[in-house]
Amino acid sequence: MKKLINDPRAVVDESVEGFGMAHADLVDVHPEPKFVIRKGAPVAGKVALVSGGGSGHEPLHAGFVGPGMLDAAVPGAVFTSPTPDQIIPATMAVDGGAGVVHIVKNYTGDVLNFETAAEMAQAEGVSVRTVLVNDDVAVEDSLYTAGRRGVGGTVMVEKIAGAAAERGDALDAVTEIAERVVRNVRTMGVALTGCIVPHAGVPSFELAEDEIEIGIGIHGEPGRHRIAMEGADAITGRLLDPVMEDLGITAGDKVLLFVNGMGGTPLSELYIVYRRAAQLLAEKGATVERSLVGNYVTSLEMQGCSITVLRLDDELAALWDAPVHTAALRWGR
Repeated sequence: MKKLINDPRAVVDESVEGFGMAHADLVDVHPEPKFVIRKGAPVAGKVALVSGGGSGHEPLHAGFVGPGMLDAAVPGAVFTSPTPDQIIPATMAVDGGAGVVHIVKNYTGDVLNFETAAEMAQAEGVSVRTVLVNDDVAVEDSLYTAGRRGVGGTVMVEKIAGAAAERGDALDAVTEIAERVVRNVRTMGVALTGCIVPHAGVPSFELAEDEIEIGIGIHGEPGRHRIAMEGADAITGRLLDPVMEDLGITAGDKVLLFVNGMGGTPLSELYIVYRRAAQLLAEKGATVERSLVGNYVTSLEMQGCSITVLRLDDELAALWDAPVHTAALRWGR
């Protein structure tokens, strides 16, 4: 294992500390219990958004803390849910009196711990709503979930709901916007290699030199099937076809197309995937009105990618376009 780390047990602590130092204009880091909040939080009268999950998926979630997106992010250990002892104070720290929305990826640990934290925060007088992201079409259940996993679509939920909160929408309205995104977004991914969790020191799974895993999860969970390596266009079709089928994409649909790197894939390859995905959507008669390409929901150093499609309406498109100023997403300011 070759990694730019010191003690494997200190990876998250040192990484979050460095993130806070690098982006001190945007965030404040609370070291114990560990969470990251927007500079100047709480914002009085604004609905606050809180998300989190296991580390190893950077820039998710801390990289999306800032104006126009999240108010707080709660990092767990690598590939491990944060605890209620972290989530509760993060929720309290950003409550500006208008309530808090928890955006939770559908992994059993995340769901249970955020549920506990929501109950405790509500007992303290904070109004909390929970939105569950479950956009992965690859599998219904896995070792980590009951139902579909939350993956790349999480970025769309956090950005669009964050814009709704920033413009002053009330708690129920922000929740409805987030749930509308969840209903209209789907994702599927592929792994070319496994990844190495620092404290484990060995790959989370093994692939032969000529093998890939279709439908992989962001923690290295098994996908739909393991096949021989193919060209980028063929792989793109294997990922996008189930996404379009599940969404029911038809002629006239307007979409956001998001090609996400898993951490170890160069942008040049992601743009090859984007090229073919855009062609396939056009063949369906859909119009790609918005796009995002890059490493936003990673799996340490895994080579591979995921493709996310969000069906847009005019309001969702306008909220996607709204100003955002975070470490990982920044436009309109």
